[in-house]
Amino acid sequence: MWRWGGRRGLRAVHGLHGGRAHHKVWRWKSDQVCERALQYKVGEKIHGFTINQVTSVPELFLTAVKLSHDNTGARYLHLAREDKNNLFSVQFRTTPMDSTGVPHVLEHTVLCGSQKYPCRDPFFKMLNRSLSTFMNAFTASDYTMYPFSTQNAKDFQNLLSVYLDATFFPCLRELDFWQEGWRLEHENPSDPQTPLIFKGVVFNEMKGAFTDNERIFSQKLQNKLLPDHTYSVVSGGDPLCIPELTWEQLKQFHATHYHPSNARFFTYGNFHLEQHLKQIHEEALSKFQKIEQSTAVPAQKPWDKPREFHITCGPDSLAADASKQTTVSISFLLPEYNGYTREAYFSVGLQGIAEKDVQIVKELIDRTIDDVIEKGFEDDRIEALLHKIEIQMKHQSTSFGLALTSYIASCWNHDGDPVKLLQIGNQLNKFRKCLKENPKFLQEKVEQYFKNNQHKLTLSMKPDNKYYEKQTQMETEKLKQKVSSLSQEDKWQIYEKGLELRAQQSKPQDASCLPALKVSDIEPTMPFTKFDIALAAGDVPVQYCAQPTNGMVYFRTFSSLNTLPEELRPYVPLFCSVLTKLGCGILDYREQAQQIELKTGGMTVSPYVLPDESHLDTYEQGVLFSSLCLERNLPDMMHLWTEIFNNPCFEEEEHFKVLVKMAAQELSNGIPDSGHLYAAFRASKTLTPAGDLQETFSGMDQVRLMKRIAEMTDIKPILRKLPRIKKYLLNCDNMRCSVNATPQQMTQAEKEVENFLRNVGRSKKERKPVRPHIVEKPAHGDSAGSAHVNGCQIIRKLVIDPTFKPCQMKTHFLLPFPVNYVGECVRTVPYADPDHASLKILARLMSAKFLHAEIREKGGAYGGGAKLSHNGIFTLYSYRDPNSVETLQSFGKAIDWAKSGKFTEQDIDEAKLSVFSAIDAPVAPSDKGMDHFLYGLSDEMKQAYREQLFAVSHDKLTTVSNKYLGIGKSTHGLAILGPENAKIAKDPSWIVR
Repeated sequence: MWRWGGRRGLRAVHGLHGGRAHHKVWRWKSDQVCERALQYKVGEKIHGFTINQVTSVPELFLTAVKLSHDNTGARYLHLAREDKNNLFSVQFRTTPMDSTGVPHVLEHTVLCGSQKYPCRDPFFKMLNRSLSTFMNAFTASDYTMYPFSTQNAKDFQNLLSVYLDATFFPCLRELDFWQEGWRLEHENPSDPQTPLIFKGVVFNEMKGAFTDNERIFSQKLQNKLLPDHTYSVVSGGDPLCIPELTWEQLKQFHATHYHPSNARFFTYGNFHLEQHLKQIHEEALSKFQKIEQSTAVPAQKPWDKPREFHITCGPDSLAADASKQTTVSISFLLPEYNGYTREAYFSVGLQGIAEKDVQIVKELIDRTIDDVIEKGFEDDRIEALLHKIEIQMKHQSTSFGLALTSYIASCWNHDGDPVKLLQIGNQLNKFRKCLKENPKFLQEKVEQYFKNNQHKLTLSMKPDNKYYEKQTQMETEKLKQKVSSLSQEDKWQIYEKGLELRAQQSKPQDASCLPALKVSDIEPTMPFTKFDIALAAGDVPVQYCAQPTNGMVYFRTFSSLNTLPEELRPYVPLFCSVLTKLGCGILDYREQAQQIELKTGGMTVSPYVLPDESHLDTYEQGVLFSSLCLERNLPDMMHLWTEIFNNPCFEEEEHFKVLVKMAAQELSNGIPDSGHLYAAFRASKTLTPAGDLQETFSGMDQVRLMKRIAEMTDIKPILRKLPRIKKYLLNCDNMRCSVNATPQQMTQAEKEVENFLRNVGRSKKERKPVRPHIVEKPAHGDSAGSAHVNGCQIIRKLVIDPTFKPCQMKTHFLLPFPVNYVGECVRTVPYADPDHASLKILARLMSAKFLHAEIREKGGAYGGGAKLSHNGIFTLYSYRDPNSVETLQSFGKAIDWAKSGKFTEQDIDEAKLSVFSAIDAPVAPSDKGMDHFLYGLSDEMKQAYREQLFAVSHDKLTTVSNKYLGIGKSTHGLAILGPENAKIAKDPSWIVR
């Protein structure tokens, strides 16, 4: 559940909104909440806090209130904003001086029980007793943050109580440290004859984290560029150093770093500030007195000459030629950036080059710096960047509070002013003024920070085929060292402790001390979304959804792949990834990229496999084109789409090669972070026709195909496939569109969409679907909630494959990782089947009440659980798991547990709360109506499903467990990504790839 945050440095805020609609119905309702906050006076005292500053930030529709706690000096920032998704976070400056991962292990361990809530693992238990929209914790290089968000006021108070007690009054039991951090334990804890090995959640998490070569590179970059203090170590923990951490050191680190004097509190949303202050003061801060902190990070001493380092990493498991996988970057420390930060740096680098080209890259970057100092930046480049910031301010994300707390964290952590950072309008005005007064302002900055900066690091990383072998060898040495220093009595104690830990993990937990919402706290009905459907250009349905979008327009079009020849299908994801990057019309690829940056907030093209809500063997296949822009740029954005559809450029062979290599590298780099998804795609490949196509588009098949293409010496045959795909895809046949915008923007939007569709070609001849079995199905939605103009409807053309027969397949992908990703998938029922709701609750129940304890606590994996997808595939999975075959056995035990019905009514209610917190998560104005547009789901269908979820009972859960999950009941598929495995190698039922 926890994500080691790594360096959080400087990054753009995504989803900052602003702007104001002119129509009174849609006027942004910031007034009441912001006005209320503006009434506070500087110096005013509230519940042990003093108000220090009250600032209106109109560009983000919020009022910032800065406070400090009188007794402890704790800092507090409240952002009042008309947003019902309220957020709390507390962060501590945590500055480790070694790589034992002490702040990371502490982050895990404080959430394992506290004075007021002594039950084991209250954090995970609250996931099922709450309607939270977000709950997590992050360890960054120099701070640890604990955020949550919820739309329910009672839930907010419950979660705040648990988070305050966890961070300030944790139990920090030794057994929790053993489970979450590291321990020596017998391979089989109940057999002292089996060898002792290292176990522990963080230990395995970090082994998994360092299979990601990008993670290795960025970690080493920071360590080498800032070598004098805390940034020279791995805050998440180096797996070879984690076993040096002691329980005593952990407790000591908590005592010195988790004190209110070293804390920064943040709240956001439309709940009352006074209530937050009262609860935080009474439940936590009133019990402390101020202490002097010693956690400040001194400024890094600048170098007097540049430095160079070479490091190694694991080989890319899917690449043939390791000599062309070198990564290089040139990085500069920016010592005065924003006047506060201790860790800001600027990097420019390349991946996938030959080692001999490192020198060429260095020379190229030096030449670029000289060119910029001499010629400056083009006005359009500057405008594109400012335009990007304007879009970020206006685009409304559903996790705006989380984006803000992450954005200000680093600055605030080093005593910078977070409110100044939020005043983006002021910063832009200042920037424009500097440019106006001094046209060479940017050139001078480039000269100061890059040309004349001696604090410059060149870091290059080359794969070593024996990297993982060497890591394993070092771990074996470390283990040997540890074991050889143990006396017989020590060994006996380890055995006893292992049994004690296993007994604790297996003991039923009494969670009655924890606060909880009830199922009756869930809204019985969901809000309905209104939209209109009209036909454009004669026969293309367009869904118009009027929303308060802050002056943004969101346009999407979905185009069917039914007529595409079978042999072109695997190349569709590649076509999608390069379509907007090769140039179009009279624009070459550079000019096209610039126009997209200047006129839009991005244009993306993605393949989609959409399930049918009533049949498992029926699905819709197509490509979704998505984009967003400011109202004033709508004609330009639609013109760009017209050119991309009518005149895409497929001639740039050299640039195409670069794009292919980048796409292949990105896919390969994504495996360590998303291995469980790849395992699930493969495991479901033979269960439904849609699963088969999903594996082709998004699974290991696609990764391997892209690696093969990236290594081709002659790429022309692949390039020639693109115009062929274009012919079948980029036309008005079998297309539908959607627009989300403000009501007053709709007239112009209709005109622009009509123009676009009239200008886009139609195919010259009647093309027959490649698979002849096509079912036409109207999207549901003739309702009071969705007004249809002239009775227009969206007709979905679904593929049905009568020859498909589900079958079991077991695949083991050999990857040179020290951890596994395991997936087992079961074919169940589609969304409209009443059993789907019961299986949805069952998946959550199995995750929380059985799999979490088996796979994470006992097995030491970073994560694991069960989930049911919209497409009727029930998936059991594990993530960064030291086990594989044992985990599959745990999946079997979980199914037996579910069939036996060993769960209570309270357990079922908790599972319902957890499922509803996901179903009722906030939807951004840009995404309203998308379930109807893409999946054909009406609000009535979703409300009916909601009622089925409420009605799930103990009997229904045992019935669906027995009906679908047992062996022989439904078809199962299995997949593992991970290292060689002797048991699997001997088993002929497994395909080893």
